[in-house]
Amino acid sequence: MAAELLLEIGTEEIPSGYLDDALDAMRSLAGAFFKENRIESSGDLRVFGTPRRMVLTAAALEEKQEDAVQEVTGPPKKAAFDPEGNPTKAALGFAAKHGLSVDQLQILNTPKGEYLYVRRTTPGRPTMEVLAEVLPKLIADLPWPKSMRWGNQSFSFVRPIHWVVALFGGKVIPIEIAGIASGNTTRGHRFMAPEAVAVDGFRDFAEKLEARYVLIDGARRAEKIRDAAKIAAEALEASPITDPDLLATVSNMVEYPSVICGSFDPAYLAIPSPVLISAMKKHQKYFAVQDGAGKLMPHFIAVNNTIARSEEVVRKGHERVLRARLSDASFFFQEDRKKPLEARLDDLKGVIYQAQLGTSYAKVQRFSRLSEFLARQSAPDKTDQVKLAAGLSKCDLVTGMVTEFPDLQGIMGTEYARLDGHPEDVCLAIREHYLPTRAGEELPSTEIGALVGIADRMDTIVGFFAIGSEPTGAADPFALRRHALAVLRILEERDWDISLTDFITESVALLAEEIPCDRQRTVIRVKDFFRERYKQMMLRSEYSSDLVEAVISVEFDHIGHIRPRCDQLQEFLKEFGEFESLLRTFKRVTNILKNQEPSSGVDPSLFREPCEAALLQAYQDVKGEIEAFTKEKRYAAALNLMAGLRGPVDVFFEGVEILTKENEAVKNNRVALLQELSLLFLKVADFSKFSV
Repeated sequence: MAAELLLEIGTEEIPSGYLDDALDAMRSLAGAFFKENRIESSGDLRVFGTPRRMVLTAAALEEKQEDAVQEVTGPPKKAAFDPEGNPTKAALGFAAKHGLSVDQLQILNTPKGEYLYVRRTTPGRPTMEVLAEVLPKLIADLPWPKSMRWGNQSFSFVRPIHWVVALFGGKVIPIEIAGIASGNTTRGHRFMAPEAVAVDGFRDFAEKLEARYVLIDGARRAEKIRDAAKIAAEALEASPITDPDLLATVSNMVEYPSVICGSFDPAYLAIPSPVLISAMKKHQKYFAVQDGAGKLMPHFIAVNNTIARSEEVVRKGHERVLRARLSDASFFFQEDRKKPLEARLDDLKGVIYQAQLGTSYAKVQRFSRLSEFLARQSAPDKTDQVKLAAGLSKCDLVTGMVTEFPDLQGIMGTEYARLDGHPEDVCLAIREHYLPTRAGEELPSTEIGALVGIADRMDTIVGFFAIGSEPTGAADPFALRRHALAVLRILEERDWDISLTDFITESVALLAEEIPCDRQRTVIRVKDFFRERYKQMMLRSEYSSDLVEAVISVEFDHIGHIRPRCDQLQEFLKEFGEFESLLRTFKRVTNILKNQEPSSGVDPSLFREPCEAALLQAYQDVKGEIEAFTKEKRYAAALNLMAGLRGPVDVFFEGVEILTKENEAVKNNRVALLQELSLLFLKVADFSKFSV
């Protein structure tokens, strides 16, 4: 038999940014606890949340644990009984350990012989009993960015807990959390229906809460907000500006959303649109509104947690608060415009970037020179624009607007550069050099922004490695892993002819002009760091570890070459017969070459058997094509040619003793031939990295 579980933790308001991660953790922990405690579920675990509650439900948990079967192998039979068949101390001790007599022990036949054996079955306990033990631990183990204690409780949670509903099959599970005993009563909306109400299961729970102005499903709340905002904007012949992050935030701030459309003075539209949108979004959680042409309108949409008694009063309250924000923004904008953006570069001398790495001005100077170094290789016609964009890229940090609205960093630089009359590509690069700001986000659309962005990030990574502030397994306070991943993604997507080694080396050299550091060690450590980040990135893309290791072992300098090599090698692996033959051939070659000194070349006059000349000829026949294919990134074609060398290699191995002791020159010549062959294979991958 199966029964329904319902768990609700009622709290004071949980921060909206915490809720989704906590619900995911709740579902994951519950699944792990149930599995660990042998509680089978024939349905999915579901979680729901609002600012005041977290809900876990399982439609069909078995009412009893599965029986636990314990199987223990003891001493060998020959050690457990003497020649007369009497039990020895080994048998007696094994039986006593498990509370059995020797007669109750069983004999297990194994490939290694006969052993004493015990198989014990422990009956499962009622699920209600197990849940009473497990649920308090589940609640206590929920992870939070910050938690708190209240009253005289030692228990900590994100916010004080006020009630707990815990039902299994409609019956109360007796638990206590932070002095709060579980029951079957929940509470409605804090303001519109705060009274307690009894429930007997999830359906009853959800229906009664909705009747009391609580929508427990965040997806439904988001849909309700989206639809209501659209209707409100349509009355103005407009539409709300789509913003998934803002929608997710506000849907986790309310239990029963309603929307109100407000207005602000059209004079504020003289401020750049990103400023207005940011002021509405970040500080007030309002949706901006645009007309059919995508132009910002002097309106906004606010989301409330109650149904307003007087919409006009609520609207005026929102408008009054926003007016103060926009007034501040207008003041800072006017003040900032009194000085060109470029003239603010010297102001960065007063901004400490990092105590050991100097000022923001010094950092800008370093990565400006580094971005020029990159531009000369990949976009020589844009070197001057890259230099200009790099010099302007951090100037908005010392503007009043960014000081007041930090999230506008880069955005205001673009707007002010535009107003100063700089080229559009340069203006865009100021904002885009920060992209991507997180995994999966869009990359810079402009070449200038991409070059400045990777130069800035490389200077950051090299700087912190040089002063010994590398990431650890537990901490990465300067987000160096994220920066490295962004550099790799941009290099891969742009496919510039940029050597990663040269890039790192140049960055270290520029830093060393100002800050003493071990240049060689820093270059090696940073490149190893990038290699590991790239490997992790590729593994997340579902390439096998063997394949990635085989490729990056022979090529980890021109990042744009690596993924095509992996893709084509992966495709080649699907033809397993060809791969197996190629792998076997390569491993035969590499096994012979272990501990052999590098050769000075192959001398055909030292050949003693026809198979030697045949292998050299087969090698020479394909060498040029393979090298051409690899230069063109046609690795699959190169692999097919390599697979054709299996026959001549096999004949060679069968026809001669490679490491002959009779003639040192002949031996070295045969080794040299295999070394040439090995170098050809390494044009694509190091097949010794495959475990197959």
